[in-house]
Amino acid sequence: MNFDGAEKIAAAILYEGYILYPYRPTAIKNRQRWNFGTLYPRVYAQAQRPEEPFRLVAECLVVADETASLDVRLRFLQLVRQEQSVPPLTDPSLAWDEAVERTSEHPDLRLSELLTSPLSLTVPATPELQIALTIAAQKLEDGACKLRLEVQNASPLPSGAEAKRDEALPASFVSAHLLLGITGGEFISLLDPAEAYRASVAACSQLGVFPVLVGEEPERSMMFCSPIILYDYPKIAPESAGDFFDGTEMDEMLTLRVLTLTDAEKQEMQNGDPRARRILERTEALTNDAMLKAHGIIRELRDIRGDAHDR
Repeated sequence: MNFDGAEKIAAAILYEGYILYPYRPTAIKNRQRWNFGTLYPRVYAQAQRPEEPFRLVAECLVVADETASLDVRLRFLQLVRQEQSVPPLTDPSLAWDEAVERTSEHPDLRLSELLTSPLSLTVPATPELQIALTIAAQKLEDGACKLRLEVQNASPLPSGAEAKRDEALPASFVSAHLLLGITGGEFISLLDPAEAYRASVAACSQLGVFPVLVGEEPERSMMFCSPIILYDYPKIAPESAGDFFDGTEMDEMLTLRVLTLTDAEKQEMQNGDPRARRILERTEALTNDAMLKAHGIIRELRDIRGDAHDR
């Protein structure tokens, strides 16, 4: 399955909140990061009070015959400590965690085989990261097929249940999400299903993610299991010239704020995370015409008087 039509929105969610203004490693919010969709190693997560998440579960519906095949892509970030402090700083405690993308691909899974025997396997993403993946399918009375996917972080930790967060975080799946593709069938919207499938949609359960249709509307060959709530067929604003790692369409404000950083702050940003460096280079090279395109825009209008009258 070619996931190109979904990659842009998936990448935006992957890095949502990864590094935030003022994009410097010394900023508290960039030293103590918090991301959506973090799955901690199970041994650590279950020892916490309250328990931290270590798994995600996605259930969705497809209409397909048994010759159909499913493609599954799991992707997340691993935070890797950069021990060298950023010039002109000399305090090693100000080192930052840089993201490395990890992907686990599972193509051409036959629906007929999943209906008779669930797939359950443990996959090493790296020598220290272990993914436990289960995929099952069930035929429903309304003719749809229910898919259930579960991902667990089964990574071991030397300290086991006694591990601290600093030890668990590098072994965590950050911004974990799934991309699903179906060949020989189509997915059913969980937000706006046809009447015949409403009961089956209502019976679907989710944990940590929510599946929405992605790609070009009205195609139904791809589903994105997102760690944040989205609508079907989400899009990146065309006015956006590049990532700011903040999906709330504040590009103009963030551009202006970056340009007002002091020379020392810009130097730290330049020497820090390479993604922050690209933000600085892009904003400083921005033309007036490109800046004008960053203004907000009204995407649609509706008659609220008519809505009020209907109520």
